[in-house]
Amino acid sequence: MGASKSDYFSAEQNEMAQLMKALGHPARIAIVEHLVKINSCVCTDIVNEIPLSQPTISQHLKELKNAKIIKGTIEGNSICYCLNHETLTKIESYIKQIIKTDQEKKSCC
Repeated sequence: MGASKSDYFSAEQNEMAQLMKALGHPARIAIVEHLVKINSCVCTDIVNEIPLSQPTISQHLKELKNAKIIKGTIEGNSICYCLNHETLTKIESYIKQIIKTDQEKKSCC
């Protein structure tokens, strides 16, 4: 069996690719922005805010949760979602390192 393409890249590169892929949809960006505004909420609150069906919102929440960009805690019959600051800090550090490295260059094309 051959190596998968992800085997050619570092663990950090693979992790960042997964995180960026999870953020690579405008609905997911809208969900993250909504959670920033209100801190935490349940799926029905997000459905009322974003013009997509409940099953579609649930699928996007699942993708964000699988990537650990958001967390969910069970409250009665609902799941309350909030941002996962640990993961957001990883993304922030990665982007800052890219910017810092780029700014240290003396010339550009």
